[in-house]
Amino acid sequence: MSTAPLVRLPASIALAVVGGLVLWLAYPPVAFGPAAVAGIALITAALWGARVRRGLGVGLLAGLAFFLPLLAWMQVIGADAWIALSLLCGAWIALAGVGTALTSRLPWAPVWIAASWVLAEGLRARIPWGGFPWGNVSYSQVDGPLANWAALAGAPFVTFVVALIGAALVALARAAGARRLRPAAGWLAVIVVSVVGSLLVPIPTTGDDVGGAPEATIAIVQGGTPQVGMGAMDVRRAVLDNHVRATLDLAQAIDAGSAPRPDFVLWPENSTDIDPFADPSVADAITAAAGAVGAPILVGAVTTVPGRDDAVWNVGIVWDPVAGPTQMYIKTHPVPFGEYVPFRGLLSRFIQRFDRVPRDFLGGDRPGNLQIGGIEVGDVICFEIAYSEVVDAVVQGGARVLTVQTNNATYGGTAQPAQQLQIERLRATEFGRTVLVAATSGISAVIHADRSVQQQLDEDQTGWLVADVPLRGSTTPASVIGSAVEWLLILAALVAAAVSIVVARRTDDS
Repeated sequence: MSTAPLVRLPASIALAVVGGLVLWLAYPPVAFGPAAVAGIALITAALWGARVRRGLGVGLLAGLAFFLPLLAWMQVIGADAWIALSLLCGAWIALAGVGTALTSRLPWAPVWIAASWVLAEGLRARIPWGGFPWGNVSYSQVDGPLANWAALAGAPFVTFVVALIGAALVALARAAGARRLRPAAGWLAVIVVSVVGSLLVPIPTTGDDVGGAPEATIAIVQGGTPQVGMGAMDVRRAVLDNHVRATLDLAQAIDAGSAPRPDFVLWPENSTDIDPFADPSVADAITAAAGAVGAPILVGAVTTVPGRDDAVWNVGIVWDPVAGPTQMYIKTHPVPFGEYVPFRGLLSRFIQRFDRVPRDFLGGDRPGNLQIGGIEVGDVICFEIAYSEVVDAVVQGGARVLTVQTNNATYGGTAQPAQQLQIERLRATEFGRTVLVAATSGISAVIHADRSVQQQLDEDQTGWLVADVPLRGSTTPASVIGSAVEWLLILAALVAAAVSIVVARRTDDS
């Protein structure tokens, strides 16, 4: 078993940096999914047989080459925030680099290398402050067949398969170069099975009657914001008025017979940043809109926490045209530094920008299961769609359709809204549910379980969508097994790394 690095250090650095950039090409604005396989193959070649120190350092360079362009939209917040977040996320790619360096010495190395990518992503999705899973490899595959594996074993398994193919290409090239035909044929078979097998995973495209009717009519409103960027929500009343106006336009179309009456209407996150429980004029405006359209509205709002003037909630409120506000979902996963400030007392002395978050958002403790217009709905808010466990919780709670209330106006004109759409499309397949996305300024969409986008409102559009959407109560295998496959792959990566360390020490001692 050779432990010599595949390439020298200068070539290793070059391959890793190019690999990180190629991996980025799998995401918007380019969104060429096969680039993820190529990027991981290059990073793997850069670190095959390397020492741990090189795995760490060169892996970090690959991570920065990937995350700096991927998260370029963070420059809207500030260059310091962009660089800091890229460094934090890139450090987890460095962990995958260490895993690659260690486990490439073992038999069946591509399997353990792929598991190392799952380990790195799993930790990044949880640490620190609840994690940041943006840029997971699985999200890059929504336009190709490999994403079908999400329905079978979850999004982390898609990452595993993509990384397995990338690492297997390196193993195949090494074996073919050494004229070892049997190993080369074996890795070629792994690649073929990974791709062909994905085509055989069944993806539901119609509704079912498990828990209710197989179809519903649902409307989405995208009212727009007066501007984008850091000041997108400064004119809070104008944002509310825009969404009321668009809903009244929908009501006119319904009355004219040019649009069907929906079972409910979906408004985006922050469609009212003025607390409707504190301002009667806001409540009246929402009630009037619901009455005009003749259906409940799921309103995205910011409300003051009762008894806590220093804290707020990010909520989805079911607003009935007669009864007014009824059920409410409180966002369970607030965004650190965006919706609350860790170490506020210390950091606010040095970073004036945190003045824009004067009150911390508190998280709720219940998933977003709501019954709206007789439909079991699973609501998630904005970045929560990136967390499998948040979406899984509402599916386990009986949701037959998923709604995403989001406000991407801060990042208008960047790749962020399109990157989020990738995540939303993958979740549709993973959980076998129609996903309805309402954004203040785009991108709003109706996404079927096969990841196809039935209707869409882009960033330069305002208005409404009405769609007949499939409702499903049946569960995918992925939603049944939950995170079990992910944890098994994480365990495999840790065991393989430990075995590699033990073998290396024994070899050094002999």
